[in-house]
Amino acid sequence: MKKILTTLLFVPVLAFAGGAELHLDRAPNKRNDVAALQHGAKLFVNYCLNCHSASYMRYNRLQDIGLNDQQIKDNLLFTAEKVGEPMRIAMQQGDAKVWFGAAPPDLTIVARSRASAFGSGPDWLYTYLRSFYRDESRPTGWNNTVFENVGMPHALYELQGIQVKDEHGKLSLATPGKMTAEEYDTAIADLVAYMQYMGEPVSEFRKSLGAMVIAFLAVLLVFAYALKREFWKDIH
Repeated sequence: MKKILTTLLFVPVLAFAGGAELHLDRAPNKRNDVAALQHGAKLFVNYCLNCHSASYMRYNRLQDIGLNDQQIKDNLLFTAEKVGEPMRIAMQQGDAKVWFGAAPPDLTIVARSRASAFGSGPDWLYTYLRSFYRDESRPTGWNNTVFENVGMPHALYELQGIQVKDEHGKLSLATPGKMTAEEYDTAIADLVAYMQYMGEPVSEFRKSLGAMVIAFLAVLLVFAYALKREFWKDIH
């Protein structure tokens, strides 16, 4: 019985170890690059927000990355009337399920959810958005080496171009897009940085606040220790 329980305990570990290893490219860290975040927001609104909502993110949060209300209204406010509204889409869930087989998920916290599943949400997104290839056997005509048989078409193909996969699983560019490979990688890095920011807009503030709190506690410790010594000096 003990042997059986030990075997059952390690079955998930062995299954995981026996699975194909997913290689993820490292996403450039642009969380503090305001220009990259603004460009990423532009790409998100123009290419992602047609099918995917970000309903837990309000347009006015873009003020945190250096945009004012007028800039948001003029350049990014396509699916709402006021900057205080969430980033929703007009497409109905029922229609989306009929057209795509499944309703496109909300992307507000996709970077965080992929992080819990794959260890690094930004790395997964960065690799995924650069790994689409032409596959005529799929309903959309597209497939992806990171997410096999994905139902999503390659929304950014006009920028990247059309990739094909050879018999060894290697991707190559068959038809160039509007961007070079380097320009496309940079654009995707900007988009991923924005999606990472969108999942936790107060992340950088939280980190800086935490550092200040620790510094305050360190100073307080000095005074507390001095007070303790003064209080106990006659006793000891």
